[in-house]
Amino acid sequence: MQVKKYLVKCLHRLQKGPGYTYKELLVWYCDNTNTHGPKRIICEGPKKKAMWFVLTLLFASIVFWQWGVFIRTYLSWEVSVSLSVGFKTMDFPAVTICNASPFQYSKVKHLLKDLDQLMEAVLERIVAPEQPLSNATRALNFTLWNHTPLVLIDERNPHHPVVLDLFADNHNVSASGSPAPGRACNAQQCKVAMRLCCRNGTVCTFRKFISATQAVTEWYTLQATNIFSQVPTQELVKMGYSGEQLILACLFGAEPCSQGGPLAGGHGHVGGEVEPRCPWSACHVGGGARGAQEERTAAGTRMGLEKTGGWTFTKRSRPPGQAREAPLLGGMDMWVAGSLQQPSAPPPTGLKLILDLGQEDYVPFLTSTAGARLLLHEQRSYPFVKEEGIYAMSGTETSIGVLVDKLERKGKPYSQCTVNGSDVPIRNLYSDHNTTYSIQACIRSCFQDHMIQNCSCGHYLYPLPRGQKYCNNQEFPDWVYCYSQLRQSLGQRETCIRMCKESCNDTQYKMTISMADWPSEASEDWIFHVLSQERDQSTNITLSRKGIVKLNIYFQEFNYRTIEESAANNIVWLLSNLGGQFGFWMGGSVLCLIEFAEIVIDFLWITVIRLVAFSKSLRQRRAQARYAGPPPTVAELVEAHTNFAFQPDTANPEAYPDEQTLPIPGTPPPNYDSLRLQPLDVIESDSEGDAI
Repeated sequence: MQVKKYLVKCLHRLQKGPGYTYKELLVWYCDNTNTHGPKRIICEGPKKKAMWFVLTLLFASIVFWQWGVFIRTYLSWEVSVSLSVGFKTMDFPAVTICNASPFQYSKVKHLLKDLDQLMEAVLERIVAPEQPLSNATRALNFTLWNHTPLVLIDERNPHHPVVLDLFADNHNVSASGSPAPGRACNAQQCKVAMRLCCRNGTVCTFRKFISATQAVTEWYTLQATNIFSQVPTQELVKMGYSGEQLILACLFGAEPCSQGGPLAGGHGHVGGEVEPRCPWSACHVGGGARGAQEERTAAGTRMGLEKTGGWTFTKRSRPPGQAREAPLLGGMDMWVAGSLQQPSAPPPTGLKLILDLGQEDYVPFLTSTAGARLLLHEQRSYPFVKEEGIYAMSGTETSIGVLVDKLERKGKPYSQCTVNGSDVPIRNLYSDHNTTYSIQACIRSCFQDHMIQNCSCGHYLYPLPRGQKYCNNQEFPDWVYCYSQLRQSLGQRETCIRMCKESCNDTQYKMTISMADWPSEASEDWIFHVLSQERDQSTNITLSRKGIVKLNIYFQEFNYRTIEESAANNIVWLLSNLGGQFGFWMGGSVLCLIEFAEIVIDFLWITVIRLVAFSKSLRQRRAQARYAGPPPTVAELVEAHTNFAFQPDTANPEAYPDEQTLPIPGTPPPNYDSLRLQPLDVIESDSEGDAI
């Protein structure tokens, strides 16, 4: 009851409102506020009142303008970048090394036999198109050729270009579809193009190339992709370069590496465990916390023709007394004695490798570059060697000095970076390999997703979701046309870039590279003899300068730089600037703002009460307008309430002669409804004892 009493009082006071008019409230505010300007408007004379009113209005406008500028600046979410340099014992980065050739030609030659013959014939026709077709050319297997052929486009007449088939007896296919006279043209007169068709050849387009070399390389890669996509992954792994073939010697600091088998560089278990990252013969020296089964799963995934057999040197230790696991895919089984950290002792430091590239066994038409491609990256990040790696030339000793930059970006709302990729609307296909998120992985996962949506199959260069198939000519005859259209689509690229986000925390390794011939002419004989003996127990020299690479990877400085983003304008900065502008122009504080807010609330409440009163009066006037005449008199009201049960009997005219007047009507009985007890609600006013 006591709570109800106070609630009734509060309601009554709210109904009464501030108790002032607009003018009285404004005068009271100007007379009592702590802001300097409004007081002078009340106290001064008429002229000074006008002057102070103009000044107060002007400075208030300046304050509001400055507030808008500061609030807009704060909401722009700008960041400031700070650079700090630290010194500590740093973990060595993961080093992924891949051979430029994905396969050994001696092991894939039987798969590429028909394609290589076609390639040789194509080169002959491009170089000498005027020569007639030989019998050997007529005996070629044109199954692959008919699906995606190369053509010559004669554009000497720009209004009527002619498409010339390389292997047609009479060149009679024109761009307009009409027969063309037999003719021949050389490479300077014609452009090599690739004819891409879909819907059983009813829809075709031509992709022209400026250089014939680029055209035949692109064509061969597409045909090889079709062939290798139909071969089981485990078979392809065996066709690549194994770890024993790629790495001849490995040394980290003063400790030699061992892989549980014949490997130059010493014995014992110093190094890293196998973690395949590149396809076919990929080996990952070092590791995260993955088990052998996960390693085999990663090894069994195709990653693309452009990536080759390689090794990644990372950080991992084998617990004391634990048995060594079986080698994976015929590769190296390596462990690290302790954590792999850059030693602080004088040279030799860092990672030293001697690689045998086996250039004599490169696939001739698939790989035109000889060398090793390497990439330095974080321990658990996936290496995109082709896009981010660098080449090490054969016959040289390449020294790479490493500088470490750690980037720490601010998240939302300052940037669109992501911490782990969970807020990116694209499934990371590389997450199955227990790797961290990166924007490169996101963009390639996005492209593969578009391939599956548009072409109904996945491209061979990227991981494949479960339940999907890789593209090939037999099951998906239109995949080349679809892939080319999607690859050239600018909208597809923009969509993937817009959906993918940068990583908030990243580590970049900047490299300083220097090279020298290795081995020297004076020492090459004994070095090649020793390396040949260690590789295949041969006393003869089986290695040459063309296939040998020596790598030295070390920290150039024993410090790291941290590039960190911080909020340029925080809430303290905003409040300080807002208060400073208000105090400078108006001489006010936060209490002045509270006073002003109070007056605004009172103004609004007076307005609400007046609107309610106006609405009530309007309803009353509408109710009175319903009665057209004057209000009824007392007699009319009494007559209206006469009890007809007591009316005189007028039905018998003989009972009352004409000269006798009628009796006065009797008093009506009381209206008993008016005597019923009604509850009386007492509403107390502000003063105790008053009732409404």
